[in-house]
Amino acid sequence: MAEAVARKAHVLNQLDTAKFSSAHVRAILVAGSGFLTDSYDNFVIGLVVPMIAVIYFGATNYKLPLFVQDGMVKAASSIGNLVGQIAFGVMGDILGRKRMYGIELIILIVGAVGSALSASPKAGIDILGVLGFWRFILGIGVGGDYPVSAIITSEFAASKYRGTMIATVFAMQGVGQLLGAIVGIISVAAFKDAIIANHNNLDYVWRILLGFGAVPALLAVYYRLTIPETPRFALDVLEDVERSALAANNFVGAGVSVDKADTAYARQEVSVAKKYGQAFKAYFGKWKNARTLIATSMTWFLLDIGFYGTNLNTSSVLGYIGYGDSKDPADFPFQGIWARVVGNAIVNLCGNLPGYFFTVGFIDIWGRKPIQYMGFAMLTILFAILAGAYDVLKANSQAGFVVVYAVAQFFFNFGPNTTTFIIPAECFPTQVRSSAHGISAASGKAGAIIAALGFQWIASNTAGGLQTCLWIFAACNLGGLIFTYWVPETKGKTLEELSEEFERDTRELYDTSATVVAGDAATKEELKEEKAAEETA
Repeated sequence: MAEAVARKAHVLNQLDTAKFSSAHVRAILVAGSGFLTDSYDNFVIGLVVPMIAVIYFGATNYKLPLFVQDGMVKAASSIGNLVGQIAFGVMGDILGRKRMYGIELIILIVGAVGSALSASPKAGIDILGVLGFWRFILGIGVGGDYPVSAIITSEFAASKYRGTMIATVFAMQGVGQLLGAIVGIISVAAFKDAIIANHNNLDYVWRILLGFGAVPALLAVYYRLTIPETPRFALDVLEDVERSALAANNFVGAGVSVDKADTAYARQEVSVAKKYGQAFKAYFGKWKNARTLIATSMTWFLLDIGFYGTNLNTSSVLGYIGYGDSKDPADFPFQGIWARVVGNAIVNLCGNLPGYFFTVGFIDIWGRKPIQYMGFAMLTILFAILAGAYDVLKANSQAGFVVVYAVAQFFFNFGPNTTTFIIPAECFPTQVRSSAHGISAASGKAGAIIAALGFQWIASNTAGGLQTCLWIFAACNLGGLIFTYWVPETKGKTLEELSEEFERDTRELYDTSATVVAGDAATKEELKEEKAAEETA
C-alpha cells in the first residue's frame, strides 16, 4: 500500500515537473485544432445571415425581416453548445476524458455538412428552420469540446506552464474567427462577377463558408480518438496507479514501473458511475466550493453577453454605423457583403487575435485574476465610451468607432474571454473538474443565447438602438469585474494543491523528492485509524 502511495506521488511529481516536450506540443495541436474549428463554426454565421437575408428574403439592408429570425438562427448553435457542455462535462467525469474525446468532432462534422446543405422546402419549415436545426446539432459538438479539451490540456500540463498551454489552445478561437473572415473574403472575391450579375449566386458563398467548417475537424478527429487517458483521471477517479503510470509513461516517459496485469478498468467504471453523484454533492455542498462555481459561472455568463453580442453581430454593428455601405444601387449586394467580410477581418486581425496571444505570453507571469480584472475594467470603460460618444462617432468618425471597437475585442481576449476558460479547468478536483467546467461554460452560453436573441431586438426596436446595447455590455462587464473577487488565483499551483485533494501522506511524498523510502507513507486506512485513536485519546 505504501508503495502504491509512493508511486502515485511519483506520477504526479513527474507530470508537474516534466520539461516542455513534443508530447505537450501534440496535446496543444490536437486540442487547438478543434478549438479553431469550434470558433470558425460558431462565429461564421454572422457573415452568413446577411447573405441569406438578401437571397431568400429580398432584403436590401442585409437584415432578416424579423429580429426573432436573426436571433434564433444565431442562437441555435449556442443552445447546442449549452447542451453539449453539460452533457460532455458530466460524461467526462464518469466515463473518462479519452472516451469522450473525438465524439464531439464527429457530431460537429455532421452538423457542419448538414448546415451547408440546408434547403428550403416548398411547404413547411423554411431555410432558417432547417439551418437552425443543423446549427443546433453542430453546437452540441462545439459545446462538448469545451470541457473535454480544457481538462485534457490541464491534466497533462506541468504547473509552471499549464496556463500557457491552455491559453494557447484557446487562442485558436481567434485563429478560427480570422479564418472565417479570410474564407469569406476569398469566396466573395471568387464569385464577384457572378454576384454582380445575379445576387442569388451568393448562395454558393454562404454554403462554402458553412461547409468549410468541417475540414479542420476532419483533420483532427483521428488524433483525438487516439489520445491517451489522462493520468490524473486514472489516479484520482479510477484509483488505478498502474493505469496512471502507464498513461504518464505514454505521454512524457515518466519512468514509473508498470504492472502488465489487467487494471480492471471496466469494473472500476461501475464504481465511478455510482460515486460521481456523491462526490459532486459532497464537494459543492460546501459553501466555499459552491461560491467558486458560482463565480466561474457568473463571470463567464456576464462576459458572453458582451462577447457574443458583438462577435455574432460584427457585420450588423458595422452596418448600423454605415461602414462600407454604398448609396449606388449598382453596388448592391456585392459592396455591402464585401465591406462586412473585410470589416470582420480587420477587427479580428487587429483586435481579437493579438489579445489571445498577449494572454498566452502573460498568463503564467501575471496570473489569471490580474488579467481578468484588467480585461473587465477596460471593457467597462471602452463600451461606456462607445455608448456615450455613439452619435458623435457615427456622424463624424466611423473609423474611430471601428478602432475603439477593435480595442474592446483585444481586451475581451487579453482578459476574461480567455481566463474564464482557463480557471475552471484548474480550480476544481479531478472527480468533478469536467462537470464544473461544463457548468461554467454552459452559463456562458446562456449569456450568449440572451445576446443572440436580444441584440437585434434592442438595436432595432428601442429608442437607443445599438447605443443601448453598448450600455448593457458595459454594465455586464462591470458585473464580471465584481464577481471576479470570488475567483481563485491558480498560477503556479498544482491541480492537487488547488483542489485540496492530497491526503496527508501523499502531500508529504509529493512535496519531497521523487525518491521515496518505503514506510514513510501510510495508507488511507492507517490514517483513519491514527485519527480515530487520537480522537479517542
